[in-house]
Amino acid sequence: MGTAAQALGFALSLLLLSAPARTVNSGETLEELQRRFDNEADGVNKAKMLHKLGDAQFLREREAAKAGDFSTAALIMEKYRDNVRAALDAVKKVHPDGERHPNGYKQLEMHIEGGLREVQDLLTAAPEPYQPPLEIVKADLLELDKETLHRLFPRRPGEKPLPPKPPANNSPDKVPPVVTPAAEEKKP
Repeated sequence: MGTAAQALGFALSLLLLSAPARTVNSGETLEELQRRFDNEADGVNKAKMLHKLGDAQFLREREAAKAGDFSTAALIMEKYRDNVRAALDAVKKVHPDGERHPNGYKQLEMHIEGGLREVQDLLTAAPEPYQPPLEIVKADLLELDKETLHRLFPRRPGEKPLPPKPPANNSPDKVPPVVTPAAEEKKP
């Protein structure tokens, strides 16, 4: 009886591995998620969709790396980076002030951290010829993460604040009069 159960378990695992990559909760393929992501116009929704899409990309990337297909794994991570950039640009368009409107930025920041871990894991497993493009992906993701954090927290301790902007009604022709204190005025 034990061998029949083992054979059934082996057959089920083989079936799951040979099936197209589907996300755990939604049942959508990576291609369907990518199409929905590309067609989404709202930046916040795009950032939220990146969670499912990115997880599906990570799953496909791990499968490719496990099979020794590091070229495909690198291409998937490059596409993930492009998706992160597209989502960040879309969120910036809708909510340029991430401090006041953090929705979208928070989701991106959390997922970028996971993407950086995936790239680092792939870098440690990939042979030398595949590492330079992955290093570029890692550097790009670090920059995107830095920008996302800066939009969420623009006023950071230790940084000099930006100088205040001059009022718009002052023109170069109008010079304010010089006022001298009463003590410095000449006495008759």
